[in-house]
Amino acid sequence: MTKPKLLGISGSLRTNATNTLLLREAARLFGAAEYTQADIRFPLFDADEQAAEGVPDAVVKVARQIEAADAVIISTPEYNKGPSGVIKNALDWISRVDFKPWNDKPVAVMSAAAGRAGGERAQMVLRGFMVPFRPRILQGPEIHLAGSGDQFDEAGRLKGEIYVRELTGLMQALHRMI
Repeated sequence: MTKPKLLGISGSLRTNATNTLLLREAARLFGAAEYTQADIRFPLFDADEQAAEGVPDAVVKVARQIEAADAVIISTPEYNKGPSGVIKNALDWISRVDFKPWNDKPVAVMSAAAGRAGGERAQMVLRGFMVPFRPRILQGPEIHLAGSGDQFDEAGRLKGEIYVRELTGLMQALHRMI
């Protein structure tokens, strides 16, 4: 049996971002899989640019990665009670490719934020952003990693037993959905 292909998309571009660490932990807890981290460092979406130059190669590459993945995991920070502009920009660009990479794709959404709600509002907004693409978004367990800067050890592993248990449950559910 081949290993499932798992694609991670982090809504934070910072080096060692807690959302990226959370995705790596999710991939580890998922089990045997071929894990890839998407690079969503796209230019700002501009319909005039698209009309003049087409969809950038970097966008098509990520859209093809989504299409080829057996499942996608997305983690977003919360900025001003919503997801990062980076993730919204990526979704806007990906919506412009001439195929439907998200259609019926199993997706697990999570969030990590410095605040006490752990990005809960951002995650709910992100789920709404995904509706037009028609993926199969898991409804839980919900992962809202609060105080995310203090939740990982030096090796990048989650420290909280409850978070590890819930993230394991989410990855098991994603595995079953595949």
